[in-house]
Amino acid sequence: MRYWLMKSEPSDVSIDDLASMPCQNVAWYGVRNYQARNFMRDQMRVGDGVFFYHSSCEQPGIAGIAEVSKLAYPDATQFDPGSKYFDPKATPQNPRWFNVHVRFVRKTRLIGIKELRDYPDLATMRILQKGNRLSITPVDPSEWNFIMGILQ
Repeated sequence: MRYWLMKSEPSDVSIDDLASMPCQNVAWYGVRNYQARNFMRDQMRVGDGVFFYHSSCEQPGIAGIAEVSKLAYPDATQFDPGSKYFDPKATPQNPRWFNVHVRFVRKTRLIGIKELRDYPDLATMRILQKGNRLSITPVDPSEWNFIMGILQ
């Protein structure tokens, strides 16, 4: 089992939106970074733990727990000329972009980025590194366990 931090803008999909969706499940669409795509396509497995992170908002931070619920498959938005995620180089025979599904597990108190930075045990967490802009990052099991511990 692996662990991930996945960023979503709450104006697009928030943890509350996920909780209210049918089957509490959503396709993680629109990822257009090759490294994040490769994490989804090559490494994510059903049941992997996910920190649902609110980004590009007034208070960014971990807002809930989710899990990967469907393996990677081609992101349909890459083929839709009306989508902001359209990619003219992608074809159904040779897709460039993939998504997984994530399922709601529970909402948590917001653990803001400032609070995360206050814990020495999380000093090497990828989300906290200068210049990190990835929307999906792996989380070390020790980081996962530490954060789960402060959520208790």
